[in-house]
Amino acid sequence: MTKFRIKTGDVVKVLAGKDKGKTGKVMQTFPKLNRVVVEGVNLSKRHLRSRRAGEKGQTVEFSMPIHASNVLPITESGKTVRHDDKPKA
Repeated sequence: MTKFRIKTGDVVKVLAGKDKGKTGKVMQTFPKLNRVVVEGVNLSKRHLRSRRAGEKGQTVEFSMPIHASNVLPITESGKTVRHDDKPKA
């Protein structure tokens, strides 16, 4: 099993999927599922029923988890960071 290298608060770039090329901040991590929630990526809508009679229901939009292999950490300067690169001796 590989080490989970993405932490909450990291800025990542999406490498695959419908949001390819987008960047965002990691809001949540699920190491056992190998998934991360990135702010503004993989948005989904949930329709909520009204709680009381006479009120309107609402539509809530939120980010769904994506697989950790589809994101790559980036630095403040915008360069990607690959943890599997070995230092040259």
